[in-house]
Amino acid sequence: MAEEMLLSEIKEGVLALTINRPKANAFNTELTQTLTKALKDAGRNDEVRAVLLRAEGKIFSAGQDVTEFGGGEHVSFRAHLLRTYNPLIKQMRSLEKPILVATQGATAGAALGVVLAADLRIAAEDAKYFVGFSGIGLAPDSAVSLMLPTLIGLGRAAEAAYFNQPIDAKQALDWGLVNAVVPADALEASAWEWACKLAAGPTGAIGLTKRDFNRAMLPHLDEVLDYEAYNQETAGHGSDHAEGLAAFLEKRDPDYAKAAKKK
Repeated sequence: MAEEMLLSEIKEGVLALTINRPKANAFNTELTQTLTKALKDAGRNDEVRAVLLRAEGKIFSAGQDVTEFGGGEHVSFRAHLLRTYNPLIKQMRSLEKPILVATQGATAGAALGVVLAADLRIAAEDAKYFVGFSGIGLAPDSAVSLMLPTLIGLGRAAEAAYFNQPIDAKQALDWGLVNAVVPADALEASAWEWACKLAAGPTGAIGLTKRDFNRAMLPHLDEVLDYEAYNQETAGHGSDHAEGLAAFLEKRDPDYAKAAKKK
């Protein structure tokens, strides 16, 4: 059930939202929409002054649960994004309360977009970030194409996206992808300390500051999300994705050059 996928607790002005989909915390439509609603409700709840997003288990999230699409032949990737990740990313950026994300282990694909859309990020030393999309022959979505180069620079973002190389916690800190790195066993306490400090701050002024940041740095967010959805529709029905998904499900390396020759 949705309630079990996303655990929720309000304490000391902090809304703690915990992703709970063992074993990989992969997002599906139900989880994505439940998280969007929880954030929308947080905006109307005066008791909530800050949000802490975290995940159970050894990893933050493997990204989209590709098994939700079956074989993928009849999936509209654009329609999927318009009802799931696009509203979620917009809600995260429009919520005029600070959102802190705590990550451990791997974060990939659309889950990376969720992490990047937060205001602050704190990582365990074992954290690794994968753009992930090229691993199954897709283009970025969930505002990754905007947020990643904004935070770490275009060249680094291109390298991470094209080669699907992991960005480890130290690199993430050095490049500005995360705000702090802590030992894995200190992540929960450190994230809670940060969240409580945010909740004790001037929430109204922070909300206005977030408005300023959105206008200055992300004025085209809606357009980018829409364009990503358009390109993902194209990628999702191309030979690269067909081969990438087949290789993923068959646990083998994809052969994109061979797949292209079959077109």
